[in-house]
Amino acid sequence: MADNTARDSMQYDVVIVGAGVAGLSAAIRLKQLAAAAGGEISVCVVEKGSEVGAHILSGAVFNPKALNELLPNWREQGAPLSQPVRQERLLYLTRQSVLRLPLPPSFHNQGNYIISLGMLCRWLAEQAEALGVEIYPGFAAAEVLYRADGSVKGIATGDMGIGKNGEPTEAYQPGMELWGRQTIFAEGCRGSLSEQLIARFQLDQHSQPQTYGLGIKEIWEVSPEQSQPGRVVHTVGWPLDSRTYGGSFLYHLAENKVAVGFVVGLDYQNPYLSPFEEFQRFKNHPAIRPVFAGGRRIAYGARALTEGGLQSLPKFTFPGGVLVGDAAGFLNVPSIKGAHTAMKSAMLAAEAVFGVLHNGAVEEGAEAAAYIESFRQSWLHDELYRARNIRPAFKWGFWPAMGYGALDVYLFRGRAPWTLAHHGTDRGSLKLAAECRPIEYPKPDGQVSFDRASSVYLANTHHEENQPPHLKLASEQAAIDIGYRRFAAPETRYCPAGVYEIVQENGQPRLHIHAADCIHCKTCDIKDPAANITWACPEGGGGPNYGEM
Repeated sequence: MADNTARDSMQYDVVIVGAGVAGLSAAIRLKQLAAAAGGEISVCVVEKGSEVGAHILSGAVFNPKALNELLPNWREQGAPLSQPVRQERLLYLTRQSVLRLPLPPSFHNQGNYIISLGMLCRWLAEQAEALGVEIYPGFAAAEVLYRADGSVKGIATGDMGIGKNGEPTEAYQPGMELWGRQTIFAEGCRGSLSEQLIARFQLDQHSQPQTYGLGIKEIWEVSPEQSQPGRVVHTVGWPLDSRTYGGSFLYHLAENKVAVGFVVGLDYQNPYLSPFEEFQRFKNHPAIRPVFAGGRRIAYGARALTEGGLQSLPKFTFPGGVLVGDAAGFLNVPSIKGAHTAMKSAMLAAEAVFGVLHNGAVEEGAEAAAYIESFRQSWLHDELYRARNIRPAFKWGFWPAMGYGALDVYLFRGRAPWTLAHHGTDRGSLKLAAECRPIEYPKPDGQVSFDRASSVYLANTHHEENQPPHLKLASEQAAIDIGYRRFAAPETRYCPAGVYEIVQENGQPRLHIHAADCIHCKTCDIKDPAANITWACPEGGGGPNYGEM
């Protein structure tokens, strides 16, 4: 392996990991605070994607509440929020029919916009750079650095040019150490360094286990007669059974484009279930297929979502740093929105971090503890508190959860004198294959439904072939003895990119991993029943390039 002593280092006041809406909002807020105080602050943002926005995927209906606070003149500055929501529907699907449901308050989107979150991130990056923030895309934060007292010192970017055998190649370049007086981790859902920090500092010891969903999304160009810019449609019910949490969205943008997506809760029980195939079935429903008939699919992607809400939030401060956005789990699940909550958490964190840095008597590596109290006093806490009981109610099944949700929202207005517990862990929810019935999925028609190989092509994913595997098996034997023999190799179905395949070698099964096709959704790190698969950052710049997703 490469010698870490060869790494150069750079010192900043604040190092931020991740150039999503949370990381960029924190950077902007820090610079604003410094300017208001009449001083300077050095801020660096590293991003593992090849460019800002490359790894960003979301629905997205965007609530501008936090943006109004961060950059009140965003309209004059040209923020890419141009398509307001004009019409909303919530539908319950059976196999052949559709029933319109009343909209719960969490689905009311007056004043919200249908956007590309990737485009918003690129615009936020421009605002941040104009304030003096240094942004470095294509550099993956691969290691947390610590001071002698155990506090976080910063991060090291990954070495480039390491071969599959772990030895440097002719293209070898050592990573860079970025030292910060404070480090903000804004990696998004299931961030690899964030998970290490949660474990090291036991940040989750007083919270419920985090639970996740898998969101799969496509963008289509549809026929003009099917285009209804500003229309928002959500569906529940078919094709999922009543014990499986999930649903769909169709968001109509301008220029005859429609974003369509499907979310499946990763606490599903049947190992034969394939979220990707459920998505393809959904598009063939009689009420849905006409939207896409004669259209053209132009983009594809997938991403895990943190769904635990308030009761699954870890402690998000520790000596030398903080967690923000989906790295901590600030998603508002019932409203299916996380961008504005991620931005607000990052702004609160930036204010607490700046307070630590501005106090000259505080040593490096101090804990920005004010972040926790400011969160408790904010509209963000109130929003998550009111939403906290909706998702865990679905452990009882669809109809009991709908009934409870109406009670919680309309009678208690989100302030019931109890907090429901989640089901447990997502991987622990999976039943043995022998206890479940295989699911027969129809073959793709190539018009509305597709296979995973052609879908991954649209994700524009790329990885350097000669590098250590970023999908790591703790035990190849466990993949067969537990994953294959007991659970029928669920990774061959839950992965939306078809990365995992069971092959036969000398008459024996073996798990083959097509790591080059990985689109960084993190599902395998969450759902593998034996906790046998770990997702680690590949070489910087690798992965999907989502463009306007």
